[in-house]
Amino acid sequence: MTGKELQEWRRKWGLSQDDLARRLGVFRESVSRWETEARAIPSFLPLALEALEYRMKMDGS
Repeated sequence: MTGKELQEWRRKWGLSQDDLARRLGVFRESVSRWETEARAIPSFLPLALEALEYRMKMDGS
């Protein structure tokens, strides 16, 4: 996953960086750094996003 792909995923779901960070239990700065590729995206992130996507579909949010 690239930073651009992460940003597109986040926007597709209507989440701000703050929203995504809160749902993942990380700092907003981490999300920002991943999106700008200032930091490597952790290997767990695609799986965490998949789980988050499932949860949002079930919650209707």
